[in-house]
Amino acid sequence: MTLNRPSWEQPAQFVLACVSYAVGLGNVWRFPYLCQMHGGGGFLIPYLIMLVLEGVPLFYMELAVGQKMRLGSIGAWSAISPYLGGVGIASVVASIYLCLYYNVINAWSFWYLFHSFQEVLPWAECPLNSNHTGYLDECRKATATQYFFYRETLNITSAISDGGGVHVGQALCLLLAWMVVYLCIIRGIASTGKVVYFTATFPYLVLFVYLIRGLTLHGALNGLKYMFTPKLEQLANPTTWINAATQIFYSLGLGFGSLIAFASYNHHNNNFERQAIAVSLINSSTSIFACIVTFSIYGFKATLNYESCLERVKLLLLNTFSLAEDTINVDNITYWITELNKTHPNQFADLLPKLESCDLEAELDTAVEGTGLAFIVYTEAIKNMPLPQLWSVLYFFMLLLLGLGSMLGNVTAVTTPLRDLRFVTHYLSNETTNGLVCLFCLVLGLGFTTRSGNYWLTMFNDYGATFALLLIVLIEIISVCYIYGLEQFAKDIEDMIGHRPNWYWKIVWAIVSPLIIIMLFIFYIINYIMGGTPTYQSVTTPYPPYAQAFIILLLVSSIICIPLSALYTYCNRQRPESTISV
Repeated sequence: MTLNRPSWEQPAQFVLACVSYAVGLGNVWRFPYLCQMHGGGGFLIPYLIMLVLEGVPLFYMELAVGQKMRLGSIGAWSAISPYLGGVGIASVVASIYLCLYYNVINAWSFWYLFHSFQEVLPWAECPLNSNHTGYLDECRKATATQYFFYRETLNITSAISDGGGVHVGQALCLLLAWMVVYLCIIRGIASTGKVVYFTATFPYLVLFVYLIRGLTLHGALNGLKYMFTPKLEQLANPTTWINAATQIFYSLGLGFGSLIAFASYNHHNNNFERQAIAVSLINSSTSIFACIVTFSIYGFKATLNYESCLERVKLLLLNTFSLAEDTINVDNITYWITELNKTHPNQFADLLPKLESCDLEAELDTAVEGTGLAFIVYTEAIKNMPLPQLWSVLYFFMLLLLGLGSMLGNVTAVTTPLRDLRFVTHYLSNETTNGLVCLFCLVLGLGFTTRSGNYWLTMFNDYGATFALLLIVLIEIISVCYIYGLEQFAKDIEDMIGHRPNWYWKIVWAIVSPLIIIMLFIFYIINYIMGGTPTYQSVTTPYPPYAQAFIILLLVSSIICIPLSALYTYCNRQRPESTISV
């Protein structure tokens, strides 16, 4: 235990730090996607069950370990058993991978935020061609929002093998993003504890403002009706339950070492049990809240697209059949299509290739997640709102704060174990250690600002931590319950908060959560093997051999630390004995 360890000034700072870390971009762009894909409101059933059986207990456990040991992830697991130090190292490696690409998304938010102050939003309309006689073909074939994201923001190449140069604008935004992160953690929790008052609360204000605006948009109710109409048949789909468990797992940030690091700065008698339940419920409530906001805006966009389609069909029919202007409207267009097909079959047959099929349900069925939802779907809706600049500034500032809050936890998961090392503490100040970590991540992260950088970012997102975190958390639970001992763990908790965990916590820790994680682990391996050669892009393209080799490196680089560290500890312990025997 570290006796001179700094502590949070107030328990509220710790809670807000955990909220700011747990409530991130995944709440805004992945949870709505999963709800849409797995039965709308019906998805909440497996989601809430997994919250109770997996999310809250594991969150509780990591906070308890951090507060008891008062060390970062490496020191905490080494204190439980010298052979478990590699679990902490694996967590640090996974956190570094996350830091490398996560702040790039914050750089994109800066990029969009700066472009939001223009008189006409740059993603609102396509740029003109070189002759100024029309719009660029590339933009016209897609949409203005897609063009701005893929061409102006990323300037993406057609393949991962075509590296391209560094996008200077994105590199400068990434530099700014890391400077902001550094300023927020410059003095460790003394800085972070003050910043989280803002990063944890302001996004809720923006979400609330967006909720009011979203509910007043034309077609918002179409989105909400679609969202919360449960498709209960999805409950029989194993993938629904697996995705619910996975969403809970990653949304709470388990396994990265951030929660252990934050809890290590608590006072010994802090009531982390109550805080674990509160933060977990706040996180899940935020996901549902953000889902309502997202689908009110998504309904607005889908309704606009549907009505625009109907308007084009209406004009086509009026012009083709020389009908009076007020003959056809949105309400009777289906009747007229049927009637004209009967009365003018030959003429209608010639028209058929040009006739669009307008379907609101199909518009709403289009599932979009991740950057596509955040930087394309939302921007397309924003450009059609009154005062789009205002809504754009609010939205991207909210994204920036959500991303920044998560980054504070990610970086703390790396810096706290480093500060626990005597060598680092003796020779480097807090400011220098934090600065070197930020500089290291910035330099490596510049690779994501190249024209092919988004392909590598997707690779890190898909393979950098998922596999490793499942194994890390599984070993954590087994270590606490069966190596350290569940009874001893219960005594430690009693010593800290005044009472032992009840039977529910013990059963979930010892049996239920390990079984859930083992099932997730097996599913992930089967899914990876059955998936064949890893692919990228919407038009699936196999990764080249060197990229596939790098994927394997990403998958094993963190988890290999666990056996290697245990082997090193074993050899180190054997050496003195062999010397004595000689």
